[in-house]
Amino acid sequence: MPERRSKPQWAAYRERNSTQSHRDVISLNLDYPFGFDATGRTSDTDDADHIRDMIEQLLLTSPGERVNRPDFGAGLMRLIFAPNSDELAAATQFLIQGALQQWLGDLISVESVLVEGKGAELQVTIHYVIRRTQQRQSSQFSPGES
Repeated sequence: MPERRSKPQWAAYRERNSTQSHRDVISLNLDYPFGFDATGRTSDTDDADHIRDMIEQLLLTSPGERVNRPDFGAGLMRLIFAPNSDELAAATQFLIQGALQQWLGDLISVESVLVEGKGAELQVTIHYVIRRTQQRQSSQFSPGES
């Protein structure tokens, strides 16, 4: 009968590495859209780009599209064939502001959301601050682009 070790391997590993702080833990931010890098591994990205990717996913997801989160999303894709008007831009601006605060409020502080109808195109510009780094960012989105 084989001899049993006094501690499981994971317990010994945890003891050796228990002095690591929370910030020393390596995190992996998967890039969106999902893909592979030149080495054949899953492509990853930095925190600022990952947050921008999350904002894009929030904007382009329609409410009811996610199974366990039926109220997730801003539904910008539904506006592709909607008639463009100032009223639509104002309503969309409030919808996006609320969705960003609800779903990404722990990661970003939204400074402004600007929704403009330029001809047949609806353009969304979001100015925000990443809470962890206090880095200011600005991102533009259009429902028909990817």
